[in-house]
Amino acid sequence: MIQSRVVKGAVAVAGLVALTACSGDQAGPSGGDSNIVQGNGDITVVDAADRQALPELSGETVEGEQLSVSDYAGDILVLNVWGSWCAPCIAEADNLVTVAEETADQGVQFVGINTRDPSVENARAFEERHEVPYPSLYDPDGRLLLEFPKGSLNPQAVPSTLIVDREGRIAVRLLKPLTEDELRDALDPVIAEG
Repeated sequence: MIQSRVVKGAVAVAGLVALTACSGDQAGPSGGDSNIVQGNGDITVVDAADRQALPELSGETVEGEQLSVSDYAGDILVLNVWGSWCAPCIAEADNLVTVAEETADQGVQFVGINTRDPSVENARAFEERHEVPYPSLYDPDGRLLLEFPKGSLNPQAVPSTLIVDREGRIAVRLLKPLTEDELRDALDPVIAEG
């Protein structure tokens, strides 16, 4: 059974096709005045028996390397959708880095999906500024996000985070910028599954 609880309401979530840049004075270098698809604060936890497989996502990273999420088979995968232009992504970046470093020896891997950044240089600068230790797929047009089947637990906002269990199934979806504690609270039960 899928359980959903609203942590904090924000703006209603629009469809993947409407994914566009963040707006506001705090937006990063690629920002500007445009629409935002912001998470509504939902955290969805899926019982093990009801989990769906993460689609195969692969491509070139921000650093120009080839990467496939299937490379992480057998590990827990935290998949974070972000953009250098997105103020909430900037706010959560250091929290993700901290948790990634703290859980690396527990079979937890992190991968980002950088989306809607028209310039890979902006994405690289973001990763350098926040000392991001894990790779990010570079997805300037949002095509990787369209790999998620309709009706699945897709990352339909920026930022979004998915936690994928050791069997490659989506265990948790978080449609909000995360604090360290929120990410740990969502990740710890998946780690404990063994």
